[in-house]
Amino acid sequence: MIGGLGPLELTILIGLFFILFGAERLPKMANALGRSKGEFQKGLTDTSRTLTDLEAGGRTPSQQLAQRARDVGLDPAGMAVEELERKVAALEAMDSSSEE
Repeated sequence: MIGGLGPLELTILIGLFFILFGAERLPKMANALGRSKGEFQKGLTDTSRTLTDLEAGGRTPSQQLAQRARDVGLDPAGMAVEELERKVAALEAMDSSSEE
């Protein structure tokens, strides 16, 4: 039972869809519905990512990492992201241990 519809009601609805739209158009409509659902999910993901970026001051994670590098006195130009992350974390750890 889907949404309170029994097997007889579902059979009648499917029959009406075939009469109204034809057997050729129903798969095309289902395909279009699936694509639009995918596009909606993609847009929703992009929107939530944008909101996360806005909470971070409009900066991307790589921009935030570059700012952290500059804060600890490291020039981020030309470094790979993984290497930069390692160096920044090490320098931040050294700074926090020297403050204690």
